[in-house]
This record gives sequence, C-alpha cells and structure tokens, in this order.
Amino acid sequence: MIRAEKASGTRRDGRTELQVLLDFLRPGDGLVVTRIDRLARSLRDLQNIVHELRERRVTLRATEQPIDTGTAAGKAFLDMLGVFAEFETNLRKERQVEGIAAAKLRGVYKGRKPKIDAAVVRKLRYGEKLGPAEIARRLGIGRASVYRVLGKKAA
Repeated sequence: MIRAEKASGTRRDGRTELQVLLDFLRPGDGLVVTRIDRLARSLRDLQNIVHELRERRVTLRATEQPIDTGTAAGKAFLDMLGVFAEFETNLRKERQVEGIAAAKLRGVYKGRKPKIDAAVVRKLRYGEKLGPAEIARRLGIGRASVYRVLGKKAA
C-alpha cells in the first residue's frame, strides 16, 4: 500500500494519511519511506513514531538512507538524521522571521489584506444602529471581529 500526503512533517497532528498508514500496519509489516525527514521533522515525533512501530513489531526502512533500526548504530544514525531534520526546520523558521522583518523595514511586507471592511461595520453600527450580533450575522463574521473593528480608531 502506498500513501502520500502534502501536509508538513513539522507536526504530527493533521497528517491523516500518516495516521491511516500507522493504523493499517500489523506485526511483521515494514514501513518504507524515501527519507526520514519525510516521516517527521522533529526529533520527538520521529522517536514517538519509531517507538510505536517497535512496540507493534513493525520495521522501518528508508530507501535513500542506510537505516536499520534493529542495530545500535542504526538507531544512533536515525536519531542523528532526526536531529538534523529538526535543525533544518528551525533554521528555515529563523530565516523566514528574518526575511519578514527585513521586508517590513523596506515597506514591502504589509501582511494579509483585511477581509472585513471596517467602514461597512461602522456604517451598520452607527448609521443603521445595528447591534454587534446582527452585524456579525449580516457580514458572516464573528461577533468578536465586530468588536475588534469597532474598538480600533478610524484609519
């Protein structure tokens, strides 16, 4: 059985295909991945998955990396790959934060465009004298969003 998903390996939650695969595995089965960083990008998730596989007597193999979790050297190599995958993820996050900060300084990065038209919210509130709940219903937004808009000064 081959399973694939596009979800990030940085977190285990939300990875439905991985969960389907793990639920499907039986003792004596083997889980084959192309690379360990495709399975998990954090050392903790990788160790949890490997522990779960070991308890269920399922082997793990990577086609592009010489990993044999049945040996001490293989386990150490697996952990090292997990450390490097997590390190790479952390570096990418740091570079992203630095890039956003630099773009903000240049005035290029403005963030996401607002989805709620503040002028419409104010018009409904002060022009038509509607309450926040009715405004939220009409615009299909949350009441908290209405309060947030009304609490801001006019831009």
